[in-house]
Amino acid sequence: MGAQKKGATARVSEDPEELARHPLQAILLADSFTTKFRPITLERPKVLLPLANIPMIDYTLAWLESAGVEEVFVFCCAHSKQVIDYLESSDWSSQPNFLVATIESHNSISAGDALRLIYERHVIHGDFVLISGDTVSNMSLTQALQEHKERRKKDANAIMTMVVKQSKPSPITQQSRLGTDELFMAINPDTKQLLCYEDKAEYSKGFISLDKTLIADNPSTVLHNDKQDCYIDICSEEVLSLFTDNFDYQHLRRHFVKGLLVDDIMGYKIFTHEIHSSYAARIDNFRSYDTISKDIIQRWTYPFVPDVLCGNSAIRVERRGTYRASEITLSRSAQIGPFIVIGQGTEIGNDTKISHSVIGEGCTIGSNVTIEGSYIWNNVTIEDGCELRHAIVCDGVTMKSGAVLEPGVVLSFKVVVGQQFVVPAYSMVSLLQQPTQQDSDEELEYADSSSGNVELPSAKLNGDITSDLSETRHGPTSELGTGGVGYIWSIFEGGHDEEWRHSVAPIPTDKLAKIMLDKDEDEELLTQDGNVLSPSGELKSDSDANDSEDGDNEGSRDDYVSFEKEVEATFLRAVHENVKVDHVILEVNALRLSYNMASVDCAGAIFYSMMKLAVESPHSSSSELHRNAADVITTWQNLLKSFLHDIDEEIEVILKFEEICLESAKEFSPLFAQILHLLYDKDILEEDAILRWADEKEGADESDKVFVQRAEKFLQVRNELIMSIRVCIWLL
Repeated sequence: MGAQKKGATARVSEDPEELARHPLQAILLADSFTTKFRPITLERPKVLLPLANIPMIDYTLAWLESAGVEEVFVFCCAHSKQVIDYLESSDWSSQPNFLVATIESHNSISAGDALRLIYERHVIHGDFVLISGDTVSNMSLTQALQEHKERRKKDANAIMTMVVKQSKPSPITQQSRLGTDELFMAINPDTKQLLCYEDKAEYSKGFISLDKTLIADNPSTVLHNDKQDCYIDICSEEVLSLFTDNFDYQHLRRHFVKGLLVDDIMGYKIFTHEIHSSYAARIDNFRSYDTISKDIIQRWTYPFVPDVLCGNSAIRVERRGTYRASEITLSRSAQIGPFIVIGQGTEIGNDTKISHSVIGEGCTIGSNVTIEGSYIWNNVTIEDGCELRHAIVCDGVTMKSGAVLEPGVVLSFKVVVGQQFVVPAYSMVSLLQQPTQQDSDEELEYADSSSGNVELPSAKLNGDITSDLSETRHGPTSELGTGGVGYIWSIFEGGHDEEWRHSVAPIPTDKLAKIMLDKDEDEELLTQDGNVLSPSGELKSDSDANDSEDGDNEGSRDDYVSFEKEVEATFLRAVHENVKVDHVILEVNALRLSYNMASVDCAGAIFYSMMKLAVESPHSSSSELHRNAADVITTWQNLLKSFLHDIDEEIEVILKFEEICLESAKEFSPLFAQILHLLYDKDILEEDAILRWADEKEGADESDKVFVQRAEKFLQVRNELIMSIRVCIWLL
């Protein structure tokens, strides 16, 4: 579905004469040159896979148009005919002042090959944006472009600006929330120049190689492991010529970026531009597909959300993050949970339960079906009594009655799951047999052999675009039970313990627990010359060793603010995705270790997150706000209790509540005593903690005793009760 021109931000303002000579251009790579989305990408290109029922490429094109790009060159390789046909039949072919042209290749096997071919076409005439068609963003390019152009005026060697964003990886799995491996970047904080770029594969031996002269020349260099590479680059024309001059450059980061950073002869420089409030992320694996889908549904990517891109008449947004197409058939007894997308023409039967899922167009879902955290694409048939949890189901799939998909399953196009058959967790299932080599280029082979048979029925991709050839090439099998059709792919050697890392399924609690158990708490990351990196990644020179105590305190405050935001993000994901308390405890403990915080810091951050959720939930009166708080506290009391081990920590929570009432959520101020009573009733706070908190305020200024006074009646009752108990004990 071609994105409509709605919600677009203002175009980048440039000098009119300069704009006339060099309209802002972009290169969009419609091939990721990886196999991470197999078996799906053997039959359909990744950029045409649906993301909240809209092809990925539409999000990228919609953002480029809104950001002021006027010409986009879409490079197509695997399944190029499908991409070209889709673009020609979509609204993108007729957008005013926004040209979308395609460049086709049948033998490029890397991003380097693609850029060399584009260079030969002589279509780029100035600075350009380089992006892949699986990227979702709503950032403004204005500032990043301006910084890039100003640097270019001063230094012709400043040929590239990479967009980055804060995204601290889990210290347990060493992965970001997008499922990407931990990344280290050395950045000069003054100039924003990128000096080192290392991914997990490169430093798995336990050290990072940093040239001593680099640190000597840039004494303020900071080594970050808390940045996410957004894969949005602003490049000068020289970037294309450099690929042509060096055929060893294949991968954009591993070869090109790292190659320039270690090249002392040419002197080319790469800089970074960090975004903060905007959104930018790339769909690199099934886990990031799941994460970004949820971000879209929760409207972090606004205005690039389903109702805007499709037009408000085609789909409407309802309470609790539910998106419904205008024409669906929904049984009255069906239970539709929060954060749901339901496509046009879909039918849902009696007593079926669906939550945190995306349902495509033209699907038929029977009665007593349970769907949780799953992605059902178009024209899927799910018969009565089926269960699906955290799975991906592609176009044309049929699940016969009583079939079950365990977490992490991916069913490719037209697969049939037999009656009552249980597909094991993390299984990849396809009508196509598994390639014999893990790194083969069969996306190209299948694209070439089936290009004449695959037709795109409409710009919306409503129909099944799987070639009929796919079904006959290898023949049906019975690996999926009686009446089942498809092959269950085996996991390559060495991958058995890793499939959960990149799945749409939540990471199993037992996996996290095992990693924490195995993790050496004394493990330190070393530079090649033996220097230990601090937890923050900052490399300090000798002159920094005597920093003032004020500076240390300021850093500690900044660390706590970052820690609190990370805990809040973890808590909100748990709320929206129904994550189990034990899982959240592991995640918060991992953050505690990463930030070197205490258990009481965790309790304070969790309580803050709970109260913030309550105050941001809809309410029109104090009583409704109190009810919101009671609901949140009741639901998550065990999470909070797990970080309260003694009375001192309970007192800190009360002090945190005072701070919340005075600063971030003043609406709670009149409810202080009631919430305090609630925390006592739920056994979160003990009597001794509350009374000691009040006693410690005895000699304080009147301004510091406001909340003690508001809780006076509650405190008086508790004191009288304690005295009565003591009298009874004395009499006995």
